[in-house]
Amino acid sequence: MLEGNFDGFYTYFGIDGFTYGSTWSNWPRMAEWAREHDKLFIPSVGPGYIDTRIRPWNTQNTRSREDGAYYDRYFSAALKVNPLFVSITSFNEWHEGSQIEPAVPKKITGFTYEDYLPRPDEYYLDRTRYWVRKYHED
Repeated sequence: MLEGNFDGFYTYFGIDGFTYGSTWSNWPRMAEWAREHDKLFIPSVGPGYIDTRIRPWNTQNTRSREDGAYYDRYFSAALKVNPLFVSITSFNEWHEGSQIEPAVPKKITGFTYEDYLPRPDEYYLDRTRYWVRKYHED
């Protein structure tokens, strides 16, 4: 990182515990290292994750949305390290169950897409707006 003249780094995965970088408990240490070395640290957040439709072997990385609580914890952890930026991974990856765009119940042969019921269709866009406002307050 130092020898390569990078300006900083981001964690990419929206799955707590998937990698060292995506593990929330490591973020304070990573953010401090970045500050000490004049680098950007950009935590990435996600609303949940389930990609077993395309990667049936990947059940260990499934993260329930917990009716929005997972997204809230992720964003809260990101803001606690006072980042200059926060990334959302991934924005509308329906095949990974990490979409935040409006969702309505939908079934296709052999698969039912996740929706946000009993929450409204735009719940995750509203939560994103909430967290962006919290980011700007700090």
